[in-house]
Amino acid sequence: MGAEVPAGRDVLRRVVTGQRRDVLLASLLAAGHQGGEALVPVLVGVVIDRAVAEDDGGALGLWIGVLAVVYVGLSFSFRHGARLSERAAVVAAHELRTALVARVLEPGGGAEAGRLPGALTNLATEDAKRVGAVTVAVMEAAAALAALTVSAVALLWISVPLGLVVLLGTPLLLWLGHLLSKPLERRSEAEQERAAHASGVAADLVAGLRVLKGIGAESAALARYRSTSRASLGATLRATRAQAWQNGMTLALTGVFLALVALVGGRLAAQGDISLGGLVSAVGLALFLLGPLQVAGWVNAELAQGRASAARIAEVLSAPPAVVPGPGAPTRPVRGEVRLRAVSYGGLRGLELDAAPGELLGVVTTDPADALALLRCLGRVADPDAGSVELDGTALASLDPALVRDVVLVAGHDADLFEGTVLSNVSAAAPDPADTAHLRRAMAAAGADEVAGTLPYGADTTVTERGRSLSGGQRQRVALARALAAEAPVLVLHDPTTAVDAVTEARVAGAVREFRRGRTTILVTASPALLAVTDRVVLVDRGRVTDTAAHADLVQRHESYRTAVFA
Repeated sequence: MGAEVPAGRDVLRRVVTGQRRDVLLASLLAAGHQGGEALVPVLVGVVIDRAVAEDDGGALGLWIGVLAVVYVGLSFSFRHGARLSERAAVVAAHELRTALVARVLEPGGGAEAGRLPGALTNLATEDAKRVGAVTVAVMEAAAALAALTVSAVALLWISVPLGLVVLLGTPLLLWLGHLLSKPLERRSEAEQERAAHASGVAADLVAGLRVLKGIGAESAALARYRSTSRASLGATLRATRAQAWQNGMTLALTGVFLALVALVGGRLAAQGDISLGGLVSAVGLALFLLGPLQVAGWVNAELAQGRASAARIAEVLSAPPAVVPGPGAPTRPVRGEVRLRAVSYGGLRGLELDAAPGELLGVVTTDPADALALLRCLGRVADPDAGSVELDGTALASLDPALVRDVVLVAGHDADLFEGTVLSNVSAAAPDPADTAHLRRAMAAAGADEVAGTLPYGADTTVTERGRSLSGGQRQRVALARALAAEAPVLVLHDPTTAVDAVTEARVAGAVREFRRGRTTILVTASPALLAVTDRVVLVDRGRVTDTAAHADLVQRHESYRTAVFA
């Protein structure tokens, strides 16, 4: 993975630099604003020396007019500079979120490995926001630099010793601020890691809340989240202490620096080396410098947190794919011949299996883990450790996973639905979502029309997130209708009716057979009703095919088959 990290950094660099026009313009406006702010105490000193001290009303009016023009410029530059920088930050964060989502959804997978969904959500929200905020920090840094430069030039004009104090002291102060930000960067990264993990655990627990309550495991779940949240709190407190320490030290160093500027200016005024107006300007500039110097400390903190978040985002963007995309595409038209040649993966050991074009094939595994391994290989979520999976004579490993999934649909056992209506869920993968007649036929084949009939608005009834407003059996039937409506040349179904009553299951089994007639369908299931309508059944025991025959014949021949199907 380390070799891949630069790719993620390239994406980050491209996203951030993609806002360079807005950032550059915002920085110029901010620099102009802060430069104008620095000129205000200088102009006040000029007013004192050339108008007040000399009792010149005309000069007083002239310089007050100059001050008014400066303030108009300050208002314009601040308003438009802030707008541009905020827009750049929001757009950069949006593009990072888009890049993260695109990486997670890539058919090759790999980005989600070892990460809870909530952790990925935290990355796409908080971390992306922090990286986007770097554009604001860049603008503020440009503004602070302009303020310090104008102040130093003005102080050199008033007095060379004062200007040298600022010119020599400012870089030293900025360097010390950078050193002080290092502990914050390390602890900020740890804070975000812990926060992301806590979010992931919370989302995981909420998703399984109904199950947890059903088995009385609320206390164990609460203890797990409390432990995770406590670790996140500890990391946050450590990061907060580091930030407070950095802010405090930066403020103390700034105070010492300003005191030194004021001391030098006071001595020069006492010795008569600068005028009264010059002293007022010097004191005003010394007080004004407090703002830019504090901004410099804030910029260091923002950049430290941005670097930490950028490293976490780069890790996800650079994650190697679970399967390497091949250059090929499935042959058209797809006949639907599926063959596994000596496939070894997970518990599978040299598995030999084939499905003829248009066949309705049942697969029974005595070990549920073998079924999951088979599904992963068929859907090219993972490539076999040995052997090959072929579609119409072409190895899936040589094809683009996205193109494979266009023609081979693996519908898993988990019947998660999207937030929306029943009908919009069924049409999600349909070739023509507007073909309501086709969608209705798919719903009827899956028994989802009966589900719609019990709902207040029929198929237009809104279901909540993941379909949790429906029962388990209702969700399964809607999910099965969605899979059927996709019209995939090859459809792989994993236990699609486990939460459905026996009468409905038998009716659905016959309807599915009729609906999929002429197209390859593989049923990985232990349901007698579904197996009874298949053309033949393959028995997989201990990772190998031990027999192939009709369901009734396998019931007679194998004790292991009877146990898997009727237990």
